[in-house]
Amino acid sequence: MKDEPKEAPLASDIWSPNQLLAKAQRYAETMLKADRNDWHFALWSSLVLEYLLRGALADYSPAFLADKADWNNLASALGYQPKVKKFTPKSIPTSEVITRLSALDGSFDGELAGFCKAHTSLRNAELHSGEVAFDGQSHAPWLARFYKTAKVLLESVERDLAFVFGEAEAKVAEALILAYADEAAKAVQGIIHAHSEAWKAKSDDERAKLVSLASYWASPRIGHRVTCPACKSVAIVVGSSISPPQKTIENDLITERQRHLPNRFECVACGMKIAGLSQLLAAGLGDTYVQTSSYDASEYYAPADEADSWEPDNNEPF
Repeated sequence: MKDEPKEAPLASDIWSPNQLLAKAQRYAETMLKADRNDWHFALWSSLVLEYLLRGALADYSPAFLADKADWNNLASALGYQPKVKKFTPKSIPTSEVITRLSALDGSFDGELAGFCKAHTSLRNAELHSGEVAFDGQSHAPWLARFYKTAKVLLESVERDLAFVFGEAEAKVAEALILAYADEAAKAVQGIIHAHSEAWKAKSDDERAKLVSLASYWASPRIGHRVTCPACKSVAIVVGSSISPPQKTIENDLITERQRHLPNRFECVACGMKIAGLSQLLAAGLGDTYVQTSSYDASEYYAPADEADSWEPDNNEPF
């Protein structure tokens, strides 16, 4: 037996976050040379987005990018040279990058992930089919969300917008992000007002039935209970975890508490639905909440398919 463990090699440059971010910079230069309403601008932005996503995930570990179908991809990501003939490293598809980042980075919420999926889907249609997906696409509906997403991804690797887009464009990007937040606030207030007026128009009996239904439906087992800003009934928000679960043990009861950031709201009484953190914040529904799950010790340590946890409680104050 060797006295000292073998020192792991440095990961290959092709998997490094710095190399991936450098590629994002390169594509951003081409993107910014195009007219903003031209399909070239949108297409190159989708390529910039992909390498920002991959760079952010690689910053956790290049191993997260390795395609799991062949363990040699993992070896390559970790810096080992596979001995397979004609080996070419293969990474996971962009959709999986988005999924993994959503699980690892609490700031990369459902709203941003949704935008990334939509934008890269258009890119895939443009590149892999006869569809001209970016033709006729005005940049106004997506550019602010693109820069908001880019900012979150770059902050996760301790960079800023100027690092990829330059100082001048970074100022434009920040202005667009602020404007988008303001527009989101305006939009959600309009949604609340419309549902509030529709609620007032209902009869007393109908409102009473709907309030009772909402109280029954809005169970802490499916989300965090809140008050609907339109009709004041019990409603729910659901979200994604932003911290590891904290475990406590008392007698034979094991309790896990995990902090969540909301990304979706629904009220079955008045029918109002709101998606995205920016609109939830504008509606006063963006507070984090704690989900609590309790387990019997024998169930907690049983095999996963045999365990039967208590129903989670999403209403512990934070």
